[in-house]
Amino acid sequence: MANPPQDPAASQIAQALVDFSVHGSFPEETASSLVINSSVLPHAIEVLAKAKSQLQTQVHAINEETAEDVHSWQTNAQSAQDDIIRSKALANEILKISEAPAVSGKAIIEAEAKADFLVRELNYNLQVQNALGGIRAVSQTLDRVEQARDERRILDALHLLEKSWNELDVIPVDKSCRAIRLLDIRAFELKSDVHEVFDHVWKSLVHVDIDNQKISIISSKQDESMNLTDAVIGLKAYKEVEQRTAKLWQDVTKAILLPRMDTTKARLPSVHVDGNILEIRGTADNSVDSLFTDLEQVFSFLVQRLPSDLVDTISSTLLPEVIHRVTKVWLDSAVPASLRDMNKFQDVIAVAKRFCGTLKSLGFSNFGDLQEWTESAPRVWLSKCREAALDSVRTKLSQGLGTSTRVERIEKQMVSRSEGQQLAANGATTDADDHGWDAWDDGEEDTGKQTGGIEEKPQSEGDDDDDGTDAWGWGEEDAELEEKPEEPAAGGAGEDEDPTEAWGWGEETNNEEAEVESKPKSQSSVPSLQARELTFKESYSISSMPQPVLDLIFAIVEDGAALTQDPYAASPVAAAAAGLFSLPTLVLAMFRAVSPYYYAPDIGGNMYLYNDAIYLSQQLKEYAEAWRKRDDITARAQNMLRLDMDIKSLQSFANRAYSNEMNIQKRVLRDMLGGDHSLMHQDDTESSVSSAVVRVRAMAIAWEDILSRSAWQQAIGSLADAVAAKIVADVMDMTSIGQEEAYTIAELIATVADLDDLFLPSRFLPRSATGQRKSLASEGEAGEIPTTAQYAASWLRLKYLSEVLQSNLKDVRFLWVESELSLYFSVAEVVELINMSFEDNPRTREVIKEILQNPSPLGSG
Repeated sequence: MANPPQDPAASQIAQALVDFSVHGSFPEETASSLVINSSVLPHAIEVLAKAKSQLQTQVHAINEETAEDVHSWQTNAQSAQDDIIRSKALANEILKISEAPAVSGKAIIEAEAKADFLVRELNYNLQVQNALGGIRAVSQTLDRVEQARDERRILDALHLLEKSWNELDVIPVDKSCRAIRLLDIRAFELKSDVHEVFDHVWKSLVHVDIDNQKISIISSKQDESMNLTDAVIGLKAYKEVEQRTAKLWQDVTKAILLPRMDTTKARLPSVHVDGNILEIRGTADNSVDSLFTDLEQVFSFLVQRLPSDLVDTISSTLLPEVIHRVTKVWLDSAVPASLRDMNKFQDVIAVAKRFCGTLKSLGFSNFGDLQEWTESAPRVWLSKCREAALDSVRTKLSQGLGTSTRVERIEKQMVSRSEGQQLAANGATTDADDHGWDAWDDGEEDTGKQTGGIEEKPQSEGDDDDDGTDAWGWGEEDAELEEKPEEPAAGGAGEDEDPTEAWGWGEETNNEEAEVESKPKSQSSVPSLQARELTFKESYSISSMPQPVLDLIFAIVEDGAALTQDPYAASPVAAAAAGLFSLPTLVLAMFRAVSPYYYAPDIGGNMYLYNDAIYLSQQLKEYAEAWRKRDDITARAQNMLRLDMDIKSLQSFANRAYSNEMNIQKRVLRDMLGGDHSLMHQDDTESSVSSAVVRVRAMAIAWEDILSRSAWQQAIGSLADAVAAKIVADVMDMTSIGQEEAYTIAELIATVADLDDLFLPSRFLPRSATGQRKSLASEGEAGEIPTTAQYAASWLRLKYLSEVLQSNLKDVRFLWVESELSLYFSVAEVVELINMSFEDNPRTREVIKEILQNPSPLGSG
């Protein structure tokens, strides 16, 4: 082995000779300028020898790898050459035979057969030759694909791949041929390799860094032969335009748009463009104007940097999602729920229109939702007002009933002279002028003192604590001053009857004719008698819910009235005035739909709901009456407010709440007393009756601070009546009553009769400063008469039943003839009680006969 050269220039010269011999490349200037002497040549010859040896080794390796295919081609070529030689020999023989003067027919036939065989052989050989040529051409094309791939000439590689597939299609060989299959596999492998190179080049041109919230778009790079326009052609070749753009817009959304549009964050970043880089950094304010400015930068950057084929896909993929988020999150949240901040809302509309113009100038078209939002400002604002109003009602209800408040109800009624004298005798006066009715004042001066819901005149000495309304309170004159309301049956035809009709709640006070018709028959003739007006006052409790609902309704209609005036004539939401006046109906409908769910869990919740609905109807009626008289609003606004149907619906709703609660409590009491079975057949009747009485007292306590005095008396009286009616009905259903059973029933009735203390006048005296009711003087206590019977139709019937069960025949006759038993029991019922309680003997028959002969003792007397 030769010694290595001492001069480095020898190595450069030797390598330059090798590069020129192997690759045909000329040496660099530094090498070509070197001086060649005899000492350099031996080393150069040695290096050339090594290069030759390496090339021979590579050629040998390639020959070994392709030996099988080359051998097969050589065999086929040799076979074709042998066939050609045989064909020539046969042709020469045929030529010689054809020159013979006489040829037999058999020889001609053989010659024609040989000729046909030769033609077929020639055609086959030609096909083989063409196939081999096609295979060689495809192989060469795929070699060029490899070279283009290595040189990152993606488009050239794709074109050559397409050419190779076309060449494969025209090769006259079945596709199952092994050579064809191998070429096909090689072509697809090269396609995958080219795609990997293409993917790398694409990412170097269009790069989205989601973590760092940055986008880089470069049209071309110095070290890459493919630019962005060529990359789009490549996408089309691979049919990946939709896939790549969808992934690109998804990454852009994650990296830039979502962080910039995330309203849940306190601080939002700002969009910045620096040459080929789009990124978010720093902070931006939460205004819509700032958002649209940043979005304009984003879309302008994409339009300027991306080829038009990719920009066209923004309208169908990226833009709709952005517009949806802008309108539903940013713009909708910028819509005010009232006329406050309306100037800001107009600014938002102007900014949105400007953004639409920018998008249009950039060539985008699919932003219809945003444009529709800007063009339908009245509808958008009205929807926001509706949503805010309904949500306000739901939110308030979800917070519970809150602290209750005592409110006063005032009603004026016309009463006749005789009724007025009776009221005056009981210590009641009015705040109206006397009109010269001295008899009403009974010679005493009216001081205007108010107790128990009416204005009261002073009492005589020793009677200072007596309530002037105790003797004539609501409903105490039975059929003369007040009618007891019927309890509506659940789900029945009476469900819409108002249980408050007896005390005139919700009646139009300015309609005297309707008011007179709603009064009992004893008052129907008031217009024909000398009459005067009395003012009745009662207080009851409401929850914290009605006032927010009223405030909300009043604010809405005030905004509606403002929109009909000149200052708002040019407002973009002026057309929504009529829609605002329809919102109170929706608010009240929401209250009626949702409130039962939230009121029911509270003790007395349904009664609070009853009071709240009544209070709402009263306040709305007063507001509507005052609205029509206002001179600071337009006539159009006055005519737009229509609350009559809503007021009626509230009154009906209040009625249902009251009826539902009463039906529930009555059902509970009935279940305590045996339900559909007779109380007298229960194992422990005393416990059942005691439980029912305790239940009535519990409801009396629960409702006492909720309902007004008259409503409380009606409700508790109705419960007491349910207990009384059940006991009377069960006793009347018995077949016989022994002496011991009679006294047991009387004791049960006595237990129920203790409920009389709920209806003593002293219960309704004004409260002292400590919250305790004033006690009556001893004389007053001794003379107190409970008013239970006025509110419980079966109450005296129950008491007279007790009297009958504890009486002998003589006493029963006295009760019928001399007392008032005939007012509460019919002849048949009394006869039935006698037959159940007494033995059949002449004395019994005589009493029954006398009763039958005198069916109406009080009427005949």
